Amino acid sequence: MMDRRQLLMGAGGLPLAASAASAQTTGQAAGKALGQPLPNGVDLPEPPKKRLGWAVVGLGNYAINQVIPGFLQADESRLTAFVSGNPAKAKDLAERYGVSTIYSYDDFDKISADKDIHCVYIVLPVGLHAEYTIRALKAGKHVLCEKPMASTVEECEAMIAAARAANRQLGVAYRVHFEPLNIEVKRRCEKGELGALRYVTGDAGFNADPKYPPMKWRLEKPLAGGGSMYDIGVYALNGALMLIDQTPDTVSAVYAYPRDDPRFATVEGGVNWRMTFPSGVSAQGSSSYCYAGGSRLKVFGAEASISMDPASDYYDNRANLHRGWDPGTPVRAAPPFTQFAAQVDGFSQAARSNTPHRTPGEMGLRDIRLIQAMYRSADQGGAVVKV
Repeated sequence: MMDRRQLLMGAGGLPLAASAASAQTTGQAAGKALGQPLPNGVDLPEPPKKRLGWAVVGLGNYAINQVIPGFLQADESRLTAFVSGNPAKAKDLAERYGVSTIYSYDDFDKISADKDIHCVYIVLPVGLHAEYTIRALKAGKHVLCEKPMASTVEECEAMIAAARAANRQLGVAYRVHFEPLNIEVKRRCEKGELGALRYVTGDAGFNADPKYPPMKWRLEKPLAGGGSMYDIGVYALNGALMLIDQTPDTVSAVYAYPRDDPRFATVEGGVNWRMTFPSGVSAQGSSSYCYAGGSRLKVFGAEASISMDPASDYYDNRANLHRGWDPGTPVRAAPPFTQFAAQVDGFSQAARSNTPHRTPGEMGLRDIRLIQAMYRSADQGGAVVKV
């Protein structure tokens, strides 16, 4: 039997490591790095200069923390310009992200001559969406506008008309349509895994703090366009419609917030709503600026249900599939943070081919029409409104 010393010694009494080194020196049994061709079918990112250039309009909290980082992970989109009313902030962000061009709101229309801007992302308060979307379209740019699309049906219709006149694409930034878990839940519904769909519930809200700048403007109607249904409630509304994939025939709603709360002098603070559909499916939900934050969806089928909580988070969405009374089996998908890059790349593809985006302006118009119908119902104490 070989002892440890003998085991570590090679032929001729040299240590094995030394033998290996000698072999490499003489070329015996030496490895060689060989270049390999690209595998067939590899989907590579576009080279930077071939990616569509984007201008981000509005450098608030959401733009800085979610939208702009999404471009760093994109394959077909690149940041080429910022538009802001704060020159110092715009300059700092431009240096940080290698953006060479900055516009102010006063010289915004000069983007028409900027050949490095193909698409414009409007990340302004809702009350400014229509104005800047129409101006960007008239400048010859494709536009992705944050949700909700605008303050009124008339504004939405004007935005769509401007896109058609300019022969440019108009999309609404319903990011959950690009979020992996929401896509997976929708796929299972369409596949029939839950059986015939019967009922969907959705809740979205938070307790608004007027001292926190990103929330302050939401409580001022000229900027916010409306109350909680416009800002946060649209997530549950649009999420329910994404899963049901039908157009409702009636809506009803009641206001649900303390009327003496000074936060809600110009906007409503909460709505409980209901929708019915020709197929017999129904949906209901809530929107609030005065309950603990959350985003939940649950879709019930004849054979199973899926609960999502959170349903529209930036980084941590979760879902469980339930059959009968069981506690549920997790539904898995890719990480939620990929939704931001997927959304801008999806719009870049639509702009490049000049074909409708997955969440077009017409979808945004539909949702504003429904929200306004809900407000009419709430003004009448919950009367059923046909849509």
